[in-house]
Amino acid sequence: MIPAIFSFLVMLNPFALFLYLKPVMNDLSDADFKSVFLKASFISFSIFLIFLLFGDIVFQKVFRINFESFRIFGGIVLFSFAYIFIVQGKKAFIQIKGDLHDLASEIALPFMVGAGTISLTIVMSEQLELWQGVVSLAVIMLSNFVIIMGLKQIRRSMRSKNVQQAFDKNMELLLRINGFFLGAIGVDMVVTGISNLLGVTTQA
Repeated sequence: MIPAIFSFLVMLNPFALFLYLKPVMNDLSDADFKSVFLKASFISFSIFLIFLLFGDIVFQKVFRINFESFRIFGGIVLFSFAYIFIVQGKKAFIQIKGDLHDLASEIALPFMVGAGTISLTIVMSEQLELWQGVVSLAVIMLSNFVIIMGLKQIRRSMRSKNVQQAFDKNMELLLRINGFFLGAIGVDMVVTGISNLLGVTTQA
């Protein structure tokens, strides 16, 4: 359960979220940003919960896709994200624009809910009991919310613009470092999927 939470948080990447939510933080008051980000977290949690409950059924029963094939594809997606994080850094992200009422859904999709996080949710449904998956998702979303709000408060407490710029540079560095861990998780998913497929083929 703990490895699943860690992997998901690495994929969700609070450091990346903090970097590309900066324009929104600057435009909104603390109360408005907290409300918007809380709604975005709830929307994301709801979508993840749907895939946790029904994702595996949809892929295996409806589309008849082997779970290991999806695991391999998910690993490739994660590796691709990792490459973008490492090479492009925050330049890989688009600044969010929109009305206050639309921001929550724009933050949730595609910045929090994407191919990588959906892949991990379906993997989580296969590896964990249902209650463990639900608790894990709740812990993940709460941790992500606390980390983002904490980073926001730390940056806000810095009076000097030079210090704030240095803080942002360090966040981008952590973003790139996070890419290496994300890449390792992606490669591990690919290797595990291939090994399981070969194991099934050998037994057959």
